[in-house]
Amino acid sequence: MAFGKRMEPASAVKCRLKKNDKVKVIAGKEKGKIGKVVSVLHEKERVVVENVNFVKRHTRPGGQTRHGGIIEKEAPIHWSNVMLLCNKCMEPIRVKKKRLEDGKKVRVCGKCGEIIDT
Repeated sequence: MAFGKRMEPASAVKCRLKKNDKVKVIAGKEKGKIGKVVSVLHEKERVVVENVNFVKRHTRPGGQTRHGGIIEKEAPIHWSNVMLLCNKCMEPIRVKKKRLEDGKKVRVCGKCGEIIDT
């Protein structure tokens, strides 16, 4: 290994969240809020959740935005601070993987066994 080279750490934890999943925030200042996943940032291990973790950005006019000012938008939060909600038991769950008879892999609720993927 050459000195001065910075190696990216290999992510040991895989994200089992997808876009449009319903999640509950389990840690941080937004703890207890429920929202939908807008986007997943795999390289940063973060997710953007709808109506959670609003930040204010001071923008200048020009380019695509005609008006400057203070804009509120959702900021990403670490995916370890959210848990997936099961549609059947409506509780935060851990996700398991299961292979169906036709060979397709699906996500399954760890508590009730309900299939999450449609």
